[in-house]
Amino acid sequence: MLHIYRQITGLRRLHPIVIAQKRENADLFPFDTIDIIAKPSLHFLRRFWFRQIRNKPWQISAAELRSLIEVLNRRNAQLLHIFFGHIAVHLLPLIRAWSKPSIVSFHGADVLVDMEKPAYRKATKEMLDVVTRVFVRSASLQRAVVELGCEENKIDIVRTGIPLNEFPFREREFPTNGEWRMVQASRLIEKKGLATTLHAFTTFLSHYPNATLTIAGEGPMLRELEELTCKLKIDDRVALPGFVTSEKLREIYYASHIFLHPSETGSDGNQEGIPNSMLEAMATGLPVFATDHGGIPEAIENGVSGVLVPESDYEALSHALLEAVQDRHLLGRLARNGATVVAQKFDQRNQIRRLEEIYLGMIGRSGSPEPPANASPARTD
Repeated sequence: MLHIYRQITGLRRLHPIVIAQKRENADLFPFDTIDIIAKPSLHFLRRFWFRQIRNKPWQISAAELRSLIEVLNRRNAQLLHIFFGHIAVHLLPLIRAWSKPSIVSFHGADVLVDMEKPAYRKATKEMLDVVTRVFVRSASLQRAVVELGCEENKIDIVRTGIPLNEFPFREREFPTNGEWRMVQASRLIEKKGLATTLHAFTTFLSHYPNATLTIAGEGPMLRELEELTCKLKIDDRVALPGFVTSEKLREIYYASHIFLHPSETGSDGNQEGIPNSMLEAMATGLPVFATDHGGIPEAIENGVSGVLVPESDYEALSHALLEAVQDRHLLGRLARNGATVVAQKFDQRNQIRRLEEIYLGMIGRSGSPEPPANASPARTD
């Protein structure tokens, strides 16, 4: 994921080691050396045995554990950082076998999905007991992790860092002819509230028929969204371009007037931390209309740095949009305040400096009073 890549490549005081099961999109995410430990050929049988027969999350085999330990020792890793809580559950044998400090990061979906299953909740609690520290992206995720049984003094809120130089602020000229351009950028999955976006935009179109909406991203809901745009008879005003590059997405941001992100809790319990695309849009100067959901209120104060409406309430969202476009001064103020919040709370440089301090502090506490100059936090995704 892009935000993880930004963290890894942004480190200056430590040397990151990356361990993964496979490498993809090397042209988009260049990195000198990645240690690959591929899934065993019988991994699918092991997964089936754990999930379907034993009804508990699968865990790595003894052979995978040996391979991981060998890489960590060969690389002289001082710290193990596992991204995503549900991955850490699978790596529980590694965390137990690893004698140096360990960190697990939670980002959103990995906090609540499958937690209604006692075996999954139990395994997650076991992982939280043995890991040294836990990172979360928002205070809402912190509360959720505490509810899973994590000791609160283990948890650090480490926010997503946005490279502000890549998303400079620009004042928008809002249209006087009704040609409002709206955008949402996200994975096409349930928790992103995409159906709410389309229903709200349908109502907005009845007042401003020349408006357009772009939903940039890919995911399993693409066909469903295409069908819904046809059913609502708005397919000629909605673009679903699929995956777009970072450069193209920036172009869309600067060509748009309003950013939408009405996140909601998925049927599987999936919730947001603080959406990266929303923060990027705010940094560029787009006024954001979102929902009172997950970590979003930690970035947006309703009526000050954006607009928040209740989850799954497309009527409230359309009403907020129709009111706001009548007040261009309000939109401008929301845009400026939103960009200020991102600069103050989510600047990537500040977040990475804080991350390095935590890493170095943990390495120091692990035994050596002076962390080595080439201290290497190992990361497995």
